[in-house]
Amino acid sequence: MTQLPLVIGGHVGQEDPIGEAVAIGADAAQFFLGDPQGWKAPTFPHPEGAEGLKNQAEEAGVRIYIHSPYVLNVASMNNRIRIPSRKILQQQVSAAAKVGAAGVIVHGGHVTKEDDPAEGFANWRKTFESLDLECPVFIENTAGGNFAMARRLESIARLWDALDGFDVGFCFDTCHAWAGGIEFPDAAEKVKAITGRIDLVHANDSQGGFDSGRDRHQNFGNGTIGVDPLVECIQRAGASVICETPFTGIAGDIELLKDRIQE
Repeated sequence: MTQLPLVIGGHVGQEDPIGEAVAIGADAAQFFLGDPQGWKAPTFPHPEGAEGLKNQAEEAGVRIYIHSPYVLNVASMNNRIRIPSRKILQQQVSAAAKVGAAGVIVHGGHVTKEDDPAEGFANWRKTFESLDLECPVFIENTAGGNFAMARRLESIARLWDALDGFDVGFCFDTCHAWAGGIEFPDAAEKVKAITGRIDLVHANDSQGGFDSGRDRHQNFGNGTIGVDPLVECIQRAGASVICETPFTGIAGDIELLKDRIQE
């Protein structure tokens, strides 16, 4: 995978993602291509479609990242979830390629307590065996769930073993790591020791405490991680950053990171 220059951006809305990114001082825009809680095919938030969105981003100097819908769970043993998840993930990857995105982020998913976790990891491998990687895919660590594929370090290791041989990226979420029980400030280094890479950081403080399992993002300094450990962890990750903090304070979070994070 081509190494891109490090940038700091934010998660923005779909109506005018590039304009919104510029307004908050973001060098990158992450957004959904449709309903994050739905199963419909992706749509392009620009009157000239994918090409218009791509051109607008290039003219503004804003890098694009696409977040896949939250409902996707390719690890699931339920055919009614797993099969549509694979279909929508491919659609998201193809759509992201059309807009020139640097990556598609997808959550690690989970199985249920009745399932063998090994089957969930195997389902991930089957997903990549059939996936056309027109755009890089970054699997994101998750905050909660005892049967999650990418919460604990042990599960991330099993997932990466299952995906051995594929060009799989990793998206490291600071809130998810903290709430998921990975200690700071060296959480990113622990993940990189397993995956060999971090391709993107989701930079968020956490409303929930350490190992709480709560996926609730907070602006920097208003959560339980603390600004200094958070910034140090992001620094050690050595990757581009997307802030997914509450929008009322996201511009300040981006500015803080630009002041304190050095390549």
